[in-house]
Amino acid sequence: MIRVLLVDDQPLIRSGFRALLDAEDDIQVVGEAGDGGDGVALARQHHPDVVLVDVRMPGVDGIEATRRIAADPDLTAVHVVVLTNYGLDEYVLGALRAGAAGFLVKDILPEDFLHAVRVAARGDALLAPSITRRLIERYVAHPPSPTATTALRQLTTREREAVTLVAQGMSNDEIAAGMVITPITAKTHINRAMTKLHARDRAQLVVIAYESGLVTPPKP
Repeated sequence: MIRVLLVDDQPLIRSGFRALLDAEDDIQVVGEAGDGGDGVALARQHHPDVVLVDVRMPGVDGIEATRRIAADPDLTAVHVVVLTNYGLDEYVLGALRAGAAGFLVKDILPEDFLHAVRVAARGDALLAPSITRRLIERYVAHPPSPTATTALRQLTTREREAVTLVAQGMSNDEIAAGMVITPITAKTHINRAMTKLHARDRAQLVVIAYESGLVTPPKP
């Protein structure tokens, strides 16, 4: 059973998401909060698999709530997914850096939303395609970060290759096929890279890959 916590200051949005989630046999909503501070408290109480948090809320916003959850050693198994109406902006990018597992736009189709919750519960990075394109465009327009580039030197050649494929949005099975290795070995490379780079999850690996210049897609 996938346990989900909803954090959004709009009751109507929360009720809509809850109706979708509770209709699924393998998903259970364990709580709701209208403020990031209350959301963090409920996350510490219920230890959900996934927290769906709005990026912009009065009081404690989604970025700060994400940072508090990601920084709590008792909540390392909790995956935060940021929900936004705004596409890529500084708020969403900040949430990724704070430790979010990914983000989604609120106009997502119901079936895609449910799939996204299941993907997040598995610990995979979750980036809406429309926002991923803007993320790529943003990092193409900026020089690599020296700090991120230095951090990559810790990785082996195969680990760097795996991180590159993660940044391209590939699953473990796709990475394994591309590297001609088993999915278990692919997961091992990714986990080792996350440990060396102090990345909480795959989403942070994506950010590091772009910030370091490891992934350099052509300009749009």
